[in-house]
Amino acid sequence: MKLMFASDIHGSLPATERVLELFTASGAQWLVILGDILNHGPRNALPEGYAPAQVADRLNELAARIIAVRGNCDSEVDQMLLNFPMTAPWQQILTENQRLFLTHGHLFGPQNIPALNVGDVLVYGHTHLPVAERQGDIYHFNPGSVSIPKGGFAASFGILDDNVLSVMALNDQSVIAQVEINP
Repeated sequence: MKLMFASDIHGSLPATERVLELFTASGAQWLVILGDILNHGPRNALPEGYAPAQVADRLNELAARIIAVRGNCDSEVDQMLLNFPMTAPWQQILTENQRLFLTHGHLFGPQNIPALNVGDVLVYGHTHLPVAERQGDIYHFNPGSVSIPKGGFAASFGILDDNVLSVMALNDQSVIAQVEINP
């Protein structure tokens, strides 16, 4: 199974357009969105090309191929614009060998890890910082932010392909962080 991950879109139409372009080219089965989809949030500056209604329209074109969780900047009003469910605080994807626990990162995250088994993957956004590494018995994966990157990193997204989790730069697809997940 090949998955593409995007987090912290924050209503940026140019970032959304690039994510959708890369998703189409990637061959991924699902686009996993890790929250903060439409709203920029009061702690963030407006991202380039802030157009939340247009972002919703573009994402709705692929609604049947999106798995999403709610971020701290998402609301019921946002759900009214989106044709895919996004109000769950977490989701899970089960592979043959492990569980991917999907969350935004403000409720569950590195500081509040849910009950996971050895080899499972905590997949989160929220910090806008890319992470792909094993920490103790589990893997931590954060694709960074597609619109408002922090920590001096480029805007980024994630890919799971053949048991390899990669964080890649949105502009040139160079690898920022990578880890192989073993059962």
